[in-house]
Amino acid sequence: MKKISFIGAGSITEAIIAGLTQSMNGQSIMVSNRNNRSRLLDLQTMYGVTFTQNTEELVNNADLVILAVKPKDAAEAIKSIKDYVHQEQLIISLMAGVSTESLTNLLEQNNPIIRAMPNTSAAILKSATALSPSIHATGLHIEMATSIFEKIGLVSVVTEEQMHAVTALSGSGPAYIYYVVEAMEKAASQIGLCENVAKPLILQTMIGAAEMLMETPKHPSVLRKEITSPGGTTEAGIGVLEHHDFQNILVRCITRATIRSQELGEGLTQLLNKK
Repeated sequence: MKKISFIGAGSITEAIIAGLTQSMNGQSIMVSNRNNRSRLLDLQTMYGVTFTQNTEELVNNADLVILAVKPKDAAEAIKSIKDYVHQEQLIISLMAGVSTESLTNLLEQNNPIIRAMPNTSAAILKSATALSPSIHATGLHIEMATSIFEKIGLVSVVTEEQMHAVTALSGSGPAYIYYVVEAMEKAASQIGLCENVAKPLILQTMIGAAEMLMETPKHPSVLRKEITSPGGTTEAGIGVLEHHDFQNILVRCITRATIRSQELGEGLTQLLNKK
């Protein structure tokens, strides 16, 4: 890995830096934001990175630039760097819904661009990240991006058309799991378990089930049936979920999130095309 510059210094930037600095010198990483110098100083202290609020210095010194700003700020971010970007620089965008075509149009040159969709588990280096390359990105560029995001978890390469589905599935996915845990904690309270007892049991159950799914080739339906004895407690509980069509509700949840990502992406594209 060579020199990396981040535009934006939020939590996802910190998570990626935390992963990268386990195997590379922080001096090879430069960070910038609009005006929060104290945040940049904190990152420098914790990870040994350098920082600047001079855009020319930020871009000229980088082999790749990571755009880690909010999607609504895409045009402003590109405008600030476009005069300093050289065509061989790889641009990685973490901006949900902003297409590589829109970014290319804003840059007004054919840089290799890769969209990345990590999730919030990046903070503990357990992200599920999807990468989507532009038509100008080569296999080498994909390898470079993969080497970055593997530092914070698992990486998959998808087509850009699939990014909406990825956003709904793994981007929003942690929230669905947290929602289920909320419900399990409520149930624990109602059946007489205090939080100190219930929470570790719930979390270890989640971890154990995930590890089982990763370690065994068995389909989740097979693993479920192995626990579900006829007339037993698990069957009684699953019966309630089936009565309320739980699986289809979750399918509808993820489908709706996918459609919403498409809607937001179309809105952003229209907005950026006016810039």
